Amino acid sequence: MHKYMRAIGFSKIESWKKLQELLTEVVVNSDRRAIATNKDDLMLGEFCKDFAPGLGVSVCGGFDEEEKFTYEYYYPYLTGTGITSTEDITVERHAEKDSYAGVCDDINVGITLIFFVKDSLPYVKAQTAGKLPVVGTTLTLSGLSVQGTVIMPLYKEERQMNTVRKNRQERRNLLAAARQGDEEAIETLTTEDMDTYNAIHHRARTEDIFQIVDTYFMPYGVECDQYSVLGEIVAVRMTQNDITGEQIYVLTICCNELTFDVAINIMDLFGEPQVGKRFKGIIWLQGQINFPENA
Repeated sequence: MHKYMRAIGFSKIESWKKLQELLTEVVVNSDRRAIATNKDDLMLGEFCKDFAPGLGVSVCGGFDEEEKFTYEYYYPYLTGTGITSTEDITVERHAEKDSYAGVCDDINVGITLIFFVKDSLPYVKAQTAGKLPVVGTTLTLSGLSVQGTVIMPLYKEERQMNTVRKNRQERRNLLAAARQGDEEAIETLTTEDMDTYNAIHHRARTEDIFQIVDTYFMPYGVECDQYSVLGEIVAVRMTQNDITGEQIYVLTICCNELTFDVAINIMDLFGEPQVGKRFKGIIWLQGQINFPENA
């Protein structure tokens, strides 16, 4: 059973029978469905049903010669809002099933983002038609969490905020130059990272780490699409699962200058989320690739 089903309000599905009933409901009464033929000439299908605004379950599988659908896997999802990144995206198929992982080198984060690709059939269609790579795609990230905490913000004066913005812009310029093979930029970044590590290591002996670090985005565990994040909450809404009645927070957070939505069951969030406070938690990162209309 999918670990992150509880993030969309299904915390009490404890048997395979109940799960199969839910998946059947998704396929039979889906809100959205898509069909595509992959490069191996197999017909794939994806059925999605919302159980709260922007939150739902997707069932994916294939059709046989008699057009009978057999499900291969399912996943809970959160439909994100806005555009998180305009950087180029690489997509790779998972080894064990017809699902996909996306890779994005966003310059704001400083690491390679790996995410689970939602609504993958538009990509499959483009791949089958030989239209890859598609120019002008954007990325909307979202996350599901089953473990989160609300912590207080860091107080900053306007002078400090201006300094932070200036330093971030200088770092982005260095990262862009390093991507082009600029050895001086690479050496400068390496030196800055070492100085930052030493400064944090020294201050952490006497100060709370969350009074030093304002935001972070780090890989978590052994699965490549799960991350530990700390970011500022910029919007909050509460919704409710139509079937279970469980309440869910959908938080819009700004983390390392990336803005994306995170859904978490109210039972799994410690603290009361408010705009300006910070969210600290573990997320399963999803991404929707937005293809241009003429693609």
